[in-house]
Amino acid sequence: MPTDRPPIFGRDVPDVAWRPGPELLADSRLARFVRETGMSDVAALHARAVDDPGWFWGAAADDMELAWQRRPTAIMDASRGPEWTRWWSGGAFNYAEASTAPRAARDPSGEAIAWEGEDGEFRRLTNAALRDHVVVAARMFRAAGVRPGDRVGIFLPMLVETVIATLALGRIGAIFTPIFSGYGAPAVAARLQDCEASVLVTADGFFRRGSVVPMKAVADEAVALAPSVGRVIVVRRLGVRAPEPPWNPERDRWWDESVGAARAALLDEGEPEATLATDPETPYMLIYTSGTTGKPKGAVHVHGGFPIKAAQDLAHTFDLRTGDALFWFTDLGWMMGPWAICGSLLLGARLLLYEGAPDHPGPDRLWDLVARHRVTHLGLSPTVIRALIPHGTEPVRAHDLRRLRVLGSTGEPWDPESWAWYFREIGGGRLPVVNYSGGTEVSGGIVGCNLLTPIKPASFNGPCPGTAADVVDATVARRRRRARHPPAATRHDPWLLERSGSLRRGVLEPIARDLGPR
Repeated sequence: MPTDRPPIFGRDVPDVAWRPGPELLADSRLARFVRETGMSDVAALHARAVDDPGWFWGAAADDMELAWQRRPTAIMDASRGPEWTRWWSGGAFNYAEASTAPRAARDPSGEAIAWEGEDGEFRRLTNAALRDHVVVAARMFRAAGVRPGDRVGIFLPMLVETVIATLALGRIGAIFTPIFSGYGAPAVAARLQDCEASVLVTADGFFRRGSVVPMKAVADEAVALAPSVGRVIVVRRLGVRAPEPPWNPERDRWWDESVGAARAALLDEGEPEATLATDPETPYMLIYTSGTTGKPKGAVHVHGGFPIKAAQDLAHTFDLRTGDALFWFTDLGWMMGPWAICGSLLLGARLLLYEGAPDHPGPDRLWDLVARHRVTHLGLSPTVIRALIPHGTEPVRAHDLRRLRVLGSTGEPWDPESWAWYFREIGGGRLPVVNYSGGTEVSGGIVGCNLLTPIKPASFNGPCPGTAADVVDATVARRRRRARHPPAATRHDPWLLERSGSLRRGVLEPIARDLGPR
């Protein structure tokens, strides 16, 4: 390997803004993982991961104590080349079962999800309640004719039902397509058409800056352009606070009424149907790129891919632990929505969801949420920070943010002034800002900020642990091209070739023609 290829992790240089303290160096999840693998430091861990990704991901899965339905007999098989790698051979893993069953058994009354609407409405689900709702919703989807491999669009804001729907579909082997809640009908229809969805889950509407967003009307317009959709299930978010939504009695069903019927059917049947052993290569999500650089492309992710990468990034990059609380201000239609759901729940953390604008009805709305829900890990984009800075520091200082341990950001570059405000005013100059960048197609982060090495302002301090990535200037890039070195991702990290190593079912156009079993 050329001497310029190994990535350089953060070094203690004069312009460093944050340095890890003794507690993180001794007791963070990444520090413990380094020790348990027998490595001397994070650089040594990373070097071995690059040379032997199967060893690394096997060790990472054990470190996260993943709830296998059946332990794999082999971690990875790259005999046909890295782009055709098969992961977790001989194993069985259903991410929805792994996200709900262990925590319900371990701590049934512990909090799994908390949700707030912009209007102040509040809901909380315990671990046991989340599992129960997922089991019932799975029965509801089966009654609606959803079968393994079927695609279901989810066009919802960040609601409790949003989480339940994604997990319930995973439980029965179906595939969900997350759709940004702010899209107009043409964008929604394009995704439903492309994945040939048979069912759409939406809401009667939601609130944004105090106004009603008529989501059901948008959904109806989209479904009129997507003939494969035969059923629309509607979450009653607004209820009597808004006019009755348009309704097609042959096609449309209310979520609460459908769930009620499913619960009654389960009571008649006795024990709920057990989750079948799931091949880790089974697709569970088809998520589309934004389309800003061309036609949106669907990335197919599998049970043993995206969820495990999300949990591993949250564990080893963000130091998310059991009992911590994650709040990432996002939408299901962006990668960070599904990422936050599966990553936090697999790790035993609490997840906070919020539906509305970050500064409504007052400029302190986000900081109030963080304080009241005892959030430990907060993720905000640079755009959100820039929007909040004009409100000043008084809204921040009105709330106790001392439970925060880690700040995160993704999605776009930082400008130095906004990064400094986030670091100084929200983190008090003591918390790390984990800059995190990856993508819809690659299951999570490529580069980030680990918490064992220093962090400079508005920067990355290295690749995410276990990911073979480097940042080079034009001179090094030209030298590598002349030497005909294949990209680091292709040579060393099948994760970067999309979900669990299979490009063939990674980015598909048209999507629906390649979803069957191999």
